[in-house]
Amino acid sequence: MKKHLTVKPASECTFDFLSLGEVMLRLDPGHRRIHTTRQFSAWEGGGEYNVARGLRRCFEQRTALVSAFADNPVGRLLEDLILQGGVDMSHCVWRKYDGIGRGVRNGLNFTEAGFGVRGAVGCSDRGHTAVSQLKPGDIDWEFIFGEQGVRWFHTGGIFAALGTHTPEVAIEAIECAGKHGTVTSYDLNFRPSLWNAFGGTERAAAVNRKIVGMLDVLIGNEEDFTMALGFKLEGIEEDYKELEISAYRKMYQQVMEAFPRIKVLATTLREVKSASFNDWSAIGYDGEELFHSIQFKDLLIYDRVGGGDSFCSGLVYGLMSGMPLKRALDYGAAHGALAMTTPGDTTMATLKEVEKLASGGTARVDR
Repeated sequence: MKKHLTVKPASECTFDFLSLGEVMLRLDPGHRRIHTTRQFSAWEGGGEYNVARGLRRCFEQRTALVSAFADNPVGRLLEDLILQGGVDMSHCVWRKYDGIGRGVRNGLNFTEAGFGVRGAVGCSDRGHTAVSQLKPGDIDWEFIFGEQGVRWFHTGGIFAALGTHTPEVAIEAIECAGKHGTVTSYDLNFRPSLWNAFGGTERAAAVNRKIVGMLDVLIGNEEDFTMALGFKLEGIEEDYKELEISAYRKMYQQVMEAFPRIKVLATTLREVKSASFNDWSAIGYDGEELFHSIQFKDLLIYDRVGGGDSFCSGLVYGLMSGMPLKRALDYGAAHGALAMTTPGDTTMATLKEVEKLASGGTARVDR
């Protein structure tokens, strides 16, 4: 049965969109490699934050971030980068820095782009970060959702895996958002390295199942559904990386049966032919129909990091704007494709470019 999202009017809310998650300082060696470079470019990035920034910079929405930072020059550099992206930080927490980072620090993410047969490489340094130490009660969710008002709230499996209490913080936020009629979304984004210290896949499944049961929109691929949710999907081959599109309907039906509150499921599809060329598209399900977005064959990749987050921001923009799911998927796939043509985690695309590409436009020069 088809399900419908109800999004609060913009006039009733201070923010169109709010993200909960970690923002790290990304250090990029450009065309060199991490272990051979002598200089880095600095960017900001984080799975949940990237969605908020994309919605602000490309889609001109009023977005905000809930996160935490160590109050030192690195934290203030991150603040400067985030504010340049236009994302509101009034609900971010600043923790006192002890001078060496023994108790609290800001995360670093070293990221090199792949090329041809050499895949991209990420090396994160994010232990004991300020955001990983957030606890229930640290954020006044009632003020944010009840008094200020938010149309859409988003977090994900990366944030939930960061610390002992971050799942509880996510649940606290989602419960309050739902209470006040805010649409809630979650990107499963399963990262084994993050969950290893907190019980591995068993705890990941237990945590994510509790969270997913409270959501309106869930984003994740077939690996996420098996590893992050503990699903044994009927009729799906063990090699889920080669899952046929036709098999997704059955998978989505099983997920919606298990979590009946969910109204939309979405997945990006990426066939990695090399680090430089991918086939790229997305699919979504509304409880009745399975839709496939516009497809990009042999998409030339400049920097693949953040492509999925940019898909998410395009999808959310479409759904918040009242677009049919197929059209929202087209916006998400187009925005993700454009984001992967520029460096950094975050988008440099414009709404005009997304609209053109989502409508079948080409890279022909605009004069």
